[in-house]
Amino acid sequence: MLIDTHAHLNMLSNPFFEVAEARLSNVKEIIVPTAEIGDIDAVLNFTENDSDIYAALGVHPEYAESFSEKDIETIKTKAHHNKVVAIGEIGLDYHYNKENKNEQKKCFSSQIEIAQELDLPIIVHDREAHFDTLEILKAYDVKKALLHCFSGSVEFMQECTKLGYKIAIGGVVTFKNAKEIKEVAERISLDDLMLETDCPYLTPHPFRGMENSPKYIGFVAKEIAKIKNISYDTVVSKTSKNAREFFNIK
Repeated sequence: MLIDTHAHLNMLSNPFFEVAEARLSNVKEIIVPTAEIGDIDAVLNFTENDSDIYAALGVHPEYAESFSEKDIETIKTKAHHNKVVAIGEIGLDYHYNKENKNEQKKCFSSQIEIAQELDLPIIVHDREAHFDTLEILKAYDVKKALLHCFSGSVEFMQECTKLGYKIAIGGVVTFKNAKEIKEVAERISLDDLMLETDCPYLTPHPFRGMENSPKYIGFVAKEIAKIKNISYDTVVSKTSKNAREFFNIK
C-alpha cells in the first residue's frame, strides 16, 4: 500500500472524492500538512473523518512575515491532537522573496523549537535555500527531518542523508527534462526515500497540467522503480515502511 507523505487535501477542488479515488489506487495513509494557521482546523477535520489521514501543523515560509507568538501557541496547542504526526511544512524559500531571509529563518527556527519541545519530526520546505536550511538544521541538532519535494543535487542529498534526514520525491521525477531529480532518485538509498504528491501541485506525467491528487502517487513510484531498475513493489513496500517509521504510524 502506498503512502502520500505530503498532500494538501484542503486545497483540492473535491477532496473527499480524491481520497476515495486514492483508495482505489492502493493509497492507504495520507499526511496533510498546513501552510498557514488558517489551514489547521480544516486539516484536522480531515483526520477526524478518516482513520488513515494524518496531519502536520506548521507555517510555510511564504507567511513568515506575519508569523507571531500567538501562532506559536496555536501550533503547540493544536499539535496535541492525536492525529498530528509532524510539524510542517516549515522551512525557507528564496525563490520569490530574498528580502525577508531573517524573518524566514526566525519562523523556521521557532517551529523547530516547537517540534523539539513536542518530540515530533519536521517536514522541511527548502527552495533555493539549501545552505541556510542545512545550517539551521545543524544548529538545532535536528534528528528527524523530511525534506519534502526535494530539489537539490545528488551532493546535497548525500549531505542530508548523512545527517539522518529523509528525502521525499514527487511528480517532478516523471518530467522528461528533470535530470537532477532523476539522478537523485537513482543514487539515493531506498532506506532514505519517501513518496509524495504535494497535491494540488506538480502533477506527474501523463497528467501534468491537471490538478494533482494522491491517486497519482503510483506514477511517482513507477518512475523511481524504472530509474533504479528495481520492482515497483519494492519501491512501494520500502518507502511506505520508511514513512510509517518516520511518522510513528502504527
